[in-house]
Amino acid sequence: MLKGFFNVPAPSNEPVYSYAPGTKERTLLEEAIQAARAQEADIPMYIGGQEIRTDKRSKITPPHDHQHVLGYYHQGTTAHVEQAIDASLAAKANWENLPWEQRAAIFLKAAELASTKYRYALNAATMLGQSKNPYQAEIDSACEFTDFLRFNVTYMSEIYAQQPPANSKGVWNRVEQRPLEGFVFALTPFNFTAIAGNLPSCVAMMGNVVVWKPSNAQIYSANVLMKVFQEAGLPDGVINLVYVSGPDAGDVIFKHPDFAGIHFTGSTGVFQNIWKSIGENIHRYKTYPRIVGETGGKDFILAHPSADIAVLNTALVRGAFEYQGQKCSAASRAYIPVSLWGDLRARMEKDIQSFKIGGTEDFGNFINAVIDEKAFDKITSYIDRAKNNADAEVVIGGDYDKSKGYFIHPTVILAKTPDYETLSEELFGPVLTVYVYEDEKWAETLELVDKTSIYALTGSIIAQDRYAIQEATHALRNAAGNFYINDKCTGAVVGQQPFGGARGSGTNDKAGSMINLLRWVSPRTIKETFNPDTDYRYPFLG
Repeated sequence: MLKGFFNVPAPSNEPVYSYAPGTKERTLLEEAIQAARAQEADIPMYIGGQEIRTDKRSKITPPHDHQHVLGYYHQGTTAHVEQAIDASLAAKANWENLPWEQRAAIFLKAAELASTKYRYALNAATMLGQSKNPYQAEIDSACEFTDFLRFNVTYMSEIYAQQPPANSKGVWNRVEQRPLEGFVFALTPFNFTAIAGNLPSCVAMMGNVVVWKPSNAQIYSANVLMKVFQEAGLPDGVINLVYVSGPDAGDVIFKHPDFAGIHFTGSTGVFQNIWKSIGENIHRYKTYPRIVGETGGKDFILAHPSADIAVLNTALVRGAFEYQGQKCSAASRAYIPVSLWGDLRARMEKDIQSFKIGGTEDFGNFINAVIDEKAFDKITSYIDRAKNNADAEVVIGGDYDKSKGYFIHPTVILAKTPDYETLSEELFGPVLTVYVYEDEKWAETLELVDKTSIYALTGSIIAQDRYAIQEATHALRNAAGNFYINDKCTGAVVGQQPFGGARGSGTNDKAGSMINLLRWVSPRTIKETFNPDTDYRYPFLG
């Protein structure tokens, strides 16, 4: 077997296409959308390299056009979870013993396929299945997914290169990074195709095997991701994709002795229940499982009286309403000084009224549908309560309609008390709650921002006063794992802003960084002595 110290290609962020009228990429994307809408996909599970179909199929429809059928996926049972575990463990020995550069080559090829051959298919699937406009799909399923793959290969090589100092005479100390002993469960969300691709792939990249369960609302694009992995040369059984209910998956996985870890993005409540299940079954496992999760957010934008009003307005309307607020980083609460509120409200209302709302096939639509009827009903219930509560006022928007798609007009709620429910509870929709504070109560407002919510994912400060920026940066140091100055609180870029938060927002293991990949290996220290002692007696005994 050939040996060498290999350098991997230097990663750079994938360029974002504009899809402006008249561009070649716009035409190619429109053609991919038309092709996807023209057929009904038959989507199998993938277990041990086999396509698994069952006698129970579920319909997939666009959230913005729920009368149209995109296809059907085959539902699995606990038996399929067991098969997926068995397939992963059967593949484990060959995969973890494959030289790391061979694993790197697979995922570098996957990045190339995602950014070229599959770019428009991935974007079209994300636009149709998850109701993202072209730009939101592009920065997610084409660019961020590609970035994850390329940067993670670099992080992997850097992890393997980290070694103890080589300055001890007669001794050679070294560290090897072993895959975890068992299989890893990847549980992925609906809102980002890139996250759905990254959670299983970064684990597999480090030599692990994976059982992957995506959100039902993301299966349409997950199927395309799996095709990318297969064409890139990923061996059978390394990543197994199953469509089962959460309870069915948990009943099997969290009781299995070879369960070695979970990579999760989703709600705080689900993650806490998973953690509890793992704790209750801890005596069953061969090793303590790695628990890595990014969960909810109640992300803030805090304006100082010195804020540039145009910067503030843009940060809010983009941060709160892009992808219908269905980002765990979305701005969902804002603290505005009374001196700025009148002007800001007028600017926001003008911008929001200019938004076009509709399906993703019309590239002129800035706002599309929320993911499903359950989300629609939850979000609109908060809007309805705000309309009838003396402690709140719907000042912009508030309309909604689900007759054709799950459309909720961007809504701004003015909270008259600092503890109103939409200032603390995660809605995951196009609803922004504003609390207006007296300018002289800046210090008290910093404390409000820090203490009002259980979450600590993202947040931003909009100010021109450098002393205020420094004060907020320090006072809110635990309130957000990703903190922004004079920008919206969304849009973390792989390789630039590793993403994750603490408190109720997760374990802060920073997707898109070496920190995350270190969670999927177990180091072994090796000391080799070239001239070992042959007598137990130390000199002090003389």
